Amino acid sequence: MRVIAGRARGRRLASVPGTGTRPITDRAKEALFAVLRDVVPGARVLDLFAGTGSVGIEALSRGAEHCTFVEESPLAVRTLRANLEHTGLADGARVLRCDVFRLLHSGPVEGYDLVYVAPPQYHGLWRRTLLALDQAPGWVTDGGRVVVQIHPREVEAVPLRHLAEVDRRHYGSVLLWFYASPDPTPPSDTADPALGAGTTGTS
Repeated sequence: MRVIAGRARGRRLASVPGTGTRPITDRAKEALFAVLRDVVPGARVLDLFAGTGSVGIEALSRGAEHCTFVEESPLAVRTLRANLEHTGLADGARVLRCDVFRLLHSGPVEGYDLVYVAPPQYHGLWRRTLLALDQAPGWVTDGGRVVVQIHPREVEAVPLRHLAEVDRRHYGSVLLWFYASPDPTPPSDTADPALGAGTTGTS
């Protein structure tokens, strides 16, 4: 596991010992940031269930303004902080050791341009998180993105009022599900090149 591009390109990232986290593969991460190439520069990022911090660190390396990492496991938090120091990106980061749902239900203090959700598999946590973000839309800026990382077998419909699905990409055992918060600016005749709605990548 490594940083793929940007300021910390090539730096290796430590993994959290044990099986409690599921870091995104380098292949899926590279594809993720190809989709988000126009979203990340200057973005404020919220990395939920952050684990090793791989996604948020990649975003910082590629020019995100700031990333807030949320992780409850003490062991994962130690690994995450070590990875931030190793990559030289700690100055652009805030690490919160807390329960994701307690944080989300406390209400948004600020909006984020990109929210990444990668909880432990097969517990329905991704669905709970997406619903919590949808019910408190201030977490996501106008036109902002939410990306959910799940196993394809976890797919199920989620009734949303504020967020809308814009893309879905499949890379082996990783499914990346992209949602967007409505942008109040008038639509143009040119489609967003970063996210083609309904496009599906296959392994």
